[in-house]
Amino acid sequence: MKTLFILVALLYFCAGGFGCDSGLRLNWDFPGSDIKILFSPDAEHCQFLCTQEAPCLFWAFIGPDCLVDSRHYQCFLKATSSGKPEKQNPKQGTTAGYSLKSCSPLPTPSLCKVYENVDFPGADYRTFFTVDYKACQKACTDDPFCQFFTFLNGKFSNTNVRYKCHLKYSWSVPRTPAVRALADRISGFSRKLQIIPSSQTVCQHTLFPNTDFPGYDIEVHQAGSPELCQVLCSAHPLCTYFSFVSNKFKCYLKNNPNQMVPKDASGITSGLPSRSCPLRNETNPFSPSHVTTYVGVDFPYSDIRFFPLNNVESCENACTSDPSCQFYSYITSSRVCYLKRVITMPAPPRVTNLADAVSGFTLRNCFL
Repeated sequence: MKTLFILVALLYFCAGGFGCDSGLRLNWDFPGSDIKILFSPDAEHCQFLCTQEAPCLFWAFIGPDCLVDSRHYQCFLKATSSGKPEKQNPKQGTTAGYSLKSCSPLPTPSLCKVYENVDFPGADYRTFFTVDYKACQKACTDDPFCQFFTFLNGKFSNTNVRYKCHLKYSWSVPRTPAVRALADRISGFSRKLQIIPSSQTVCQHTLFPNTDFPGYDIEVHQAGSPELCQVLCSAHPLCTYFSFVSNKFKCYLKNNPNQMVPKDASGITSGLPSRSCPLRNETNPFSPSHVTTYVGVDFPYSDIRFFPLNNVESCENACTSDPSCQFYSYITSSRVCYLKRVITMPAPPRVTNLADAVSGFTLRNCFL
């Protein structure tokens, strides 16, 4: 596993060595070397997905006007040991480019576009009727859970759902792709994220040790502690309560607004979302107060870079001062610090053509 860490870090440094290349190569492809395939509404969005995906160095996006490939709206994230594509060639309707990781300052995605005759299927958590797509987009912007939307206009084929606004959700808080117990690891999060609820008494009462709430699972994630599981439940609009299995680092998000039946279960902590609990306020991001670290816990994968440091406090400070870093793991035996990140920008689970539909993102991520 350590070999994988080293390879990812080498890829990152290789990419940085080529400098910032933000150009879009129209009607061009980088075939092969895929590490992940996601959906995007356009090439710019695909480029930012690559920038946020830790190992991604370059990408290719197949647009809706591509006549030689039917995989429309698919974003192919790619990497090689050299940091450069092994192959490249012309391809109608396809756009290719590089990650923006080596750009300084790191660009922030601006999601101002709306997409006519485009649907973002799935991820709905709330629907209602509005007069037009602008009112739907405003409702999305005003709702803290909403990341993107789809609106069916007055010409939509099914008259029963015309003017319907679909608010949709994707994760805006970082989720560790894996968690495991290792004696020489200490892990934690950038303090700039401020994702851990405060330790006020009212918030402590939202956790129930040695208690399970069986059934009604909607999603399962990896988490390093019951508090992190609570953060995930609080961030999901459909989560009404959760259960965390400590020996497997499994976080079960649940939805049942009607009842919550407890069951005695050793090693399981359940609880309620902490949406009413204030986050820990760090007036000084490098202050040692209120620091939450997870001793004996590793957050593997998602490395953006690594380097030697004398202690875990320095590793946490390095993560906090790096705008790309969301979380970290420190190896006490070798004194090596790994900085990490995952995709947190709004990302529809699918993108397809749909006549008389309008889709877009919350205006909270729009910078004109």
